[in-house]
Amino acid sequence: GAAAAQRTARGSRARARKPRAAESAADALAAATMFDQDRVNSRHGGGGLQSSDQANLDRRERLRKLALETVDLNKDPYFMKNHLGTYECKLCLTLHNTEGNYLAHTQGKRHQQNLARRAFKEARDAPVAPAPQKYVEKRHTIKIGRPGYKVTKSRDSETQQRALLFEVDYPEASDAVQPRHRFMSAYEQRVEPPDKNYQYLLFACEPYETIGFKVPNDAVDKVSGRFFTNWDSAGKKFTLTLQFADDDTRKTAQPTQVKHRADLTYDSRY
Repeated sequence: GAAAAQRTARGSRARARKPRAAESAADALAAATMFDQDRVNSRHGGGGLQSSDQANLDRRERLRKLALETVDLNKDPYFMKNHLGTYECKLCLTLHNTEGNYLAHTQGKRHQQNLARRAFKEARDAPVAPAPQKYVEKRHTIKIGRPGYKVTKSRDSETQQRALLFEVDYPEASDAVQPRHRFMSAYEQRVEPPDKNYQYLLFACEPYETIGFKVPNDAVDKVSGRFFTNWDSAGKKFTLTLQFADDDTRKTAQPTQVKHRADLTYDSRY
């Protein structure tokens, strides 16, 4: 009877201790909840603020889910599945257990830095491609023949420079067309063997053929009044006057000598 009484007393004391332990745990939870609620920017019943590590984990998980929905791994040149069933990043040389883990890696700082470094290297080592040439379609115009022309040789009365006057007639030229001229080197033409002592003066105007004159390869004096052009739209005549500058240089370097016109050297060049 005494042993049974002792067992009964011990059971009652254990049952008395259990409510006190439960009450102490509930008090601790309430105290922790009240402590979290008193923190700054904490809402009532929110359970406290999230730590920075937990925020980073949640952010990476959100990026992984978003990448799984939007990114096609088959088009990723750095994604590779090896024989072990894991996934590799060929750019960063890293191993990943799942596709989601790989996608989370692609959003990380290391992968983005390696991508920028690879793009810079490819841009630096890429060969410079030549600029594409613009194709200009040739105009096919029916030519009606060569125009009439007149060439007059003379000397300037003051400087004794050689002068040439070209008069080219274009009676069938349109009112909207302006005749053109240009100097061409002897090495540009393919009609006769090139001679460095001569150059060519070309005149062009549709619908006539382009004509050229072989003139000495001397400097042309571009001073105002010594080289000019004129297009007479009413009379359909194009006029060009030029003077060579080398005679003026020889005149200042040597005393003036009176020579017969037949003895002048430039006559034999025409």
